[in-house]
Amino acid sequence: MDVSQFYADSPPTVVPLVIKPHFEALTEKQKLYAHYISRASFSGSRIVLRQVSPESEYIYDLIMLLYKHCNGDWSGLAKEAGVEHGEVQKFLEYATQFLGNLGNYKGFGDVKFIPRCAPKFLQTIASEIPGAADLCGSCLSAMYADTERPGLMHFGFPGEGHVSCYYPNSPDINKQEITQVGEFLAKKKLSPENTRLRKTKDGNYEVLIASGLSKPNANPDISTVFNNGDVTWPIEEGPLKGTRLTLVFADHQEQMAKVCVNIKKAGQYAENEIQKKMMDEYAHSFSSGSLTAFKESQKLWVKDLGPEVECNIGFIETYRDPAGVRGEWEGFVAMVNKERTAAFQRLVAAAPSMIPKLPWSSDFEKPVFHPPDFTSLEVLSFCGSGIPAGINIPNDDQIRQDYGFKNVSLGNVLGAKELNEPIPFIHPSDLTVYTENRDAAFEVQVGIHELLGHGTGKLLRETSRGIYNFNHSYPPVSPVTNKPITTHYAPDETYSSLFGDLASSYEECRAECVAMALSCDFEILKIFGFGNGETDLNSDAGDVLYTSYLSMARAGILALEYWDPKSKKWGQIHMQARFGILRTFLDAGDDFCVLHYSEPDLSDLTIRLDRNKILTHGRPAVEKVLQKLHVYKSCGDVQSARQLYDEMTGVQGDFWAKEVRGVVLAKKRPRKVFVQANTVEKDGKVELREYEATMEGMVRSWAERDV
Repeated sequence: MDVSQFYADSPPTVVPLVIKPHFEALTEKQKLYAHYISRASFSGSRIVLRQVSPESEYIYDLIMLLYKHCNGDWSGLAKEAGVEHGEVQKFLEYATQFLGNLGNYKGFGDVKFIPRCAPKFLQTIASEIPGAADLCGSCLSAMYADTERPGLMHFGFPGEGHVSCYYPNSPDINKQEITQVGEFLAKKKLSPENTRLRKTKDGNYEVLIASGLSKPNANPDISTVFNNGDVTWPIEEGPLKGTRLTLVFADHQEQMAKVCVNIKKAGQYAENEIQKKMMDEYAHSFSSGSLTAFKESQKLWVKDLGPEVECNIGFIETYRDPAGVRGEWEGFVAMVNKERTAAFQRLVAAAPSMIPKLPWSSDFEKPVFHPPDFTSLEVLSFCGSGIPAGINIPNDDQIRQDYGFKNVSLGNVLGAKELNEPIPFIHPSDLTVYTENRDAAFEVQVGIHELLGHGTGKLLRETSRGIYNFNHSYPPVSPVTNKPITTHYAPDETYSSLFGDLASSYEECRAECVAMALSCDFEILKIFGFGNGETDLNSDAGDVLYTSYLSMARAGILALEYWDPKSKKWGQIHMQARFGILRTFLDAGDDFCVLHYSEPDLSDLTIRLDRNKILTHGRPAVEKVLQKLHVYKSCGDVQSARQLYDEMTGVQGDFWAKEVRGVVLAKKRPRKVFVQANTVEKDGKVELREYEATMEGMVRSWAERDV
């Protein structure tokens, strides 16, 4: 195994998350509300670390201990230990990337990264500092590559030789067992998002529930199921027959208790009764482990329209769980950018007229579109393994259908850039139009993706025995087969439970395809301030559309960094989706999209895309795929969905697997890591502390966060 491909970025790309003007515009009460939600979010930092790898929390503590020992004087630390300053810099590079991903696996890619400094260097440093040697002993070997077990360099099912701390201390637990436990829990109407699953030495199973309290009677999800505090079930049927499943409360107990303290303080400064009740439900959920209470918080969150301070917190996205059902801890707080929000609100208003333009009938769409709150936010704090550019939540389909959802675009994330950033795979003749329009194109793409991508669609289901949300006697006709549908969701099935490990990437691809299809509508481009609504590919609006297609095609090439040739698996769900869309562009025919190169090593590889064929070839090709993606999801047709998606995103042949991927790896750029501000409360006033966008500033920001 070539370990050099796993080295930490040198140097990492460190950018600031600029927030001061937006934070300072808040009232003192709003600042206090934001401060305590920020503290609550980061109180869960160690939960993320424990969800990543067994060693991550030890590595975090080692970084913090070294910083506190030298008080940020890294040169002084090198002199004190008698080591080369260059080795300290290599460690700082690793520490910066570690903190940016909140763990030693890439938050975007799920691949382990390792220090460039030698293990001996860390041992030497640690030997001089009280407590550091023990920490170093707990994590040093795991920080580096295990050449005997290359599977440990990637997230995946432990039973297949990979890493996932959603299944702690369970090296032999396999996909089948995890699925069957999930099916058992579903029958008991218990959701897995805030859990981890452990297989015991005697072959039984423990579901670890995150909660600040250790008693199940505090959890209404459980107290109605169990009697006398008994939290163990015998599994009496199926392949796991003869084993037992036990619920174990108080996973991450200390952290969940801290979250609750800060959430309750935030509630004291809520702007309205909805926010106050929302904080109460959060506190109930995080103390008891109740996902029923969490769902109540999300219903309230959807109702809290147009707040000056926006937030969400909990076990939300299931991207990193190989089974696709357990959520990573995440929390954010942000300020509304009113100017940018205006365009998104116009898009919301136009949504009812845009949805019918998508390639499916009303049978496969919600009967009523609930207009969501769609805002552009400037992020103050975001705790998790990375910061997205946009968010569409809640993820619970029933809440989305009955109560609605919210879209947020994260403006200061979208706008953060590296100075003099090189842009491989864009032809020199396209560089000017690309650089001038990529921010606009991305904002349009994110807006459509979140609102009309994730926000559309109906799951055809049997809601309870014999009751359906569609005409079961005369089922809808599939536009894919032109025949009545033959599959639907059973009462206990959700999209995530049915589609499993396919669910997240498949849904991201569906939403991206919606964005590619509807960004061709010049009325939507007008909403964002580009053009007059007239279809003109050679206008300024046409430049935005062209750049949007170029950006997606380029992302599809860059995606190959996240495909592992040994396991033949994708390590990042969004990039898998984008590769599938690139393949769709290339298959559109008539040279709509081609890869151009003259050098045998593909070193001059660029995308050539005919802007005059976007409407005649690009959009129809995308819509054909989108129709299938959508209908298969709506009908719960997992078999057809998997076959389609495997064909779209399979990396076949040496050209893609070796040649194109080789030049992608040769030209890859470090992914941005964000230095976030801190807030400090004293005597009822909140101070904002900002930090330099440097490696030293990154470590200092976390040390002063004190989580």
